[in-house]
Amino acid sequence: MHRGLSRWLSISHISSGFIAVLVGYTSSAAIVFQAAHTVGASPAEISSWLWALGVGMGATCIGLSLYFKSPILTAWSTPGAALLITGLAGLSLSEAIGIFLFNSLLITIAGFSGWFERLMRHVPKSLAAAMLAGVLLRFGLDVFVVLPTQGVLVGLMLVCYLLGRRFFPLYAVPTTFLIGLLVASVQGLLVFESIRVEFAQPVLMPPTFVLSSLIGVGLPLFVVSMASQNVPGLAVLRANGYNTPASPLVGWTGFTGLILAPFGGFSFNLAAITAAICISKDSDPDPKRRYLATVWAGIFYLLTGIFGATVVNIFAAFPSALIIGIAGLALLGTIGNGLVVALQDEKERDAALITFLVTASGLTLFGIGSGFWGLLFGMATAWINRRN
Repeated sequence: MHRGLSRWLSISHISSGFIAVLVGYTSSAAIVFQAAHTVGASPAEISSWLWALGVGMGATCIGLSLYFKSPILTAWSTPGAALLITGLAGLSLSEAIGIFLFNSLLITIAGFSGWFERLMRHVPKSLAAAMLAGVLLRFGLDVFVVLPTQGVLVGLMLVCYLLGRRFFPLYAVPTTFLIGLLVASVQGLLVFESIRVEFAQPVLMPPTFVLSSLIGVGLPLFVVSMASQNVPGLAVLRANGYNTPASPLVGWTGFTGLILAPFGGFSFNLAAITAAICISKDSDPDPKRRYLATVWAGIFYLLTGIFGATVVNIFAAFPSALIIGIAGLALLGTIGNGLVVALQDEKERDAALITFLVTASGLTLFGIGSGFWGLLFGMATAWINRRN
């Protein structure tokens, strides 16, 4: 009994899941708020959006991770939320709900039909690893970008992480986070005074289907969600040796959106950046046990949904330097492993390098992020090399 309980209460699993949710919410929750304001959502309706997103991500993380015994982390589409800020301008809330349902229907069809999995089978592991390293590179660089302005906080976190990797690798990340919290508290950077505990309540919002808005906003939302979230999300799994079938992962996230869209759940997809935190060796040296970190992330997602804006405000109370520091340090090992896998095969090295550089550049075309274009350029390079 004790061994079974300790398996579920591992500090490394809990901290990895918490940091993944922390980074996800602090990096893009404001975009979701802005998208909801665009269609004139009331405070109660915005709270319902957060409830739907938290519950949906929590249910899919826990359910898919336990079923497949793989670290499956889901997320809302941050690029999709950014697209909605401009795309929903002038539309009503009911039209927005119709767009959410349409987008989720397309994701469900793309998943369960199997065409997405057939497409991803043609992506070599080296290119998937290169894309992953390119996506995460910015987070590693940001640690040293913020170091000159927050030298004490980030510097002590860096020292703690390096010492932890040497003497207690399994607890390096959670210890570094605790040290960061302690230093931020001493410096007076944590501000919790204005936070009130409030439960979120689901609000059913009926949809309206307008053909022009479905094509003009719903279709681009689907393309962005698939190209900027599901493609790199599956690539993260493949780059780390997880061959979990893609069809049910994408299909069930889309189906979850069909259920929760009337409550404000605009899109659910595979996570990429935050998933890398749970898939890393810092989460667990044994790849077969890393799914427990995403189960804990799902539990934290459920809590964020239940408490709605309260949790978002708590996360907002953390200083940005602390978030940047812990995110970058937690991803260093994954960046290094991605580069090793990407460049080890000499025949695919050029294609992997192109993939890495294009992805790391942050290139965005037609609203689609650099991860997709990195893979596309890399695949084209690999095809040219094979022809020669």
